[in-house]
Amino acid sequence: AFNFAGVVADPLSLINGRNDSSGCVPLDVLFIDNTHNAKSYIWNFGDGSPDTATTSYVVSHTYPNPGIYTVMMVAIDSNTCNVADTAYRHVIARTDRAQVDFSFTKDPGAPCTSLDYDFTNTSVPPPGKPFGANSFTWDFGDNTGQVKDGAGPLNHSFAAPGTYVINLILNDTSYCNFPDTAIHALRVSPLAKAQFITPATGCAPYSAVFNNTSLGGVTFAWDFGDPASGALNASTDVNPVHLYQNPGAYTVTLHEQDPSTCNVVSDTSFTISVSVKPSAAFAYAPSPPVANVPIVFTNGSEGGVSYKWLFGDGDSTVTNSMDTVKHLYNSTDTFPACLLTTNQYGCIDTACQPVAALINPLLDVPNAFTPGRFGANSVLKVMGFGILRMDFRIYNRWGKLVFESDNPNVGWDGNYLGTPQPMDVYAYTLEAEFSNGVHITKKGDITLVR
Repeated sequence: AFNFAGVVADPLSLINGRNDSSGCVPLDVLFIDNTHNAKSYIWNFGDGSPDTATTSYVVSHTYPNPGIYTVMMVAIDSNTCNVADTAYRHVIARTDRAQVDFSFTKDPGAPCTSLDYDFTNTSVPPPGKPFGANSFTWDFGDNTGQVKDGAGPLNHSFAAPGTYVINLILNDTSYCNFPDTAIHALRVSPLAKAQFITPATGCAPYSAVFNNTSLGGVTFAWDFGDPASGALNASTDVNPVHLYQNPGAYTVTLHEQDPSTCNVVSDTSFTISVSVKPSAAFAYAPSPPVANVPIVFTNGSEGGVSYKWLFGDGDSTVTNSMDTVKHLYNSTDTFPACLLTTNQYGCIDTACQPVAALINPLLDVPNAFTPGRFGANSVLKVMGFGILRMDFRIYNRWGKLVFESDNPNVGWDGNYLGTPQPMDVYAYTLEAEFSNGVHITKKGDITLVR
């Protein structure tokens, strides 16, 4: 078979996540080989920087200075007929960036209950390149459709109170930062009402996240009720995050101001309870391991009410007590066992240790069992260690399959389709694979005793 096409070079340039060849300095460009069937590449970015040799079909480069640059990509695969292919692409780094921004204010002639606002485009064009009548588009975030920018302030009326994300979009390709967008959130409401959401509890050190759901509001002042943090006990962020280093009860206060509302100011407060974080710890035995003996885990945690054991082999268990936990591993290995301790406030601490296990694979099948009675003999199971996979089948004297299992923990209770089977001798077949890769086949008889 001959591939006469050979390796092919096809470079693309991505600027701000889109397929483009032009942008503003400093210009960050992500170059991609669109074919990516080469084994290695050599890139020359055309700006005097050293060539870049790589095995990846993706490479990035920054142009700090304006100019038109010829980018060369050499795609190489020595096993193809042509060995290498070269392709070029031009990149333009420009300086004609437009500064995009806007301001807004409530219609000064309207009553305080009004939801009418005036929006002013305060964007600044680069020297010698004034904006045109259609350089911008407004999106007021209320599903009323986009509006082309016109001369002077633009008035917009909102149908209902709410928080609206206003976008002023630069859609003029004459500027190197096209498309660019200025974004501001506007809280529209006839009345200011301070309110926020945050969990009521946490564990020290606790980073409390505050979701500001206030109605209206131009400025916000937060007091986190944590004198120990000094100057960090206040914030003017809309949605702040505050770290509580120590346990305690803290009263958080939010002060909101909005001159365009009828009441202008509003305050609210909420108390957060920060508790002591639990401490997870455990020990295990035997160490070193003993062949085919379960590992006993002893919980040494403090301050917890719930405990999740991750044994490192895919198995886990959850308890609400400090009792010891036993686990029998299925193979000889070292497993990353972990204990997740949770307190009444939902705070979690984790402790992990490598636990070694020693397993000598073996199995056996009992030759009799007594279903319907209490004890280990009431269910027939395959007994063994290190069983990775198995197929266990039981037949009655007429060759009818009455039970099948692929799990050593699932045994036969003496029933078939919900009907107790008679006292008799049954035949079984067992095919199994151990965790060390050894296969085994067994056949035999089982006596059902009632």
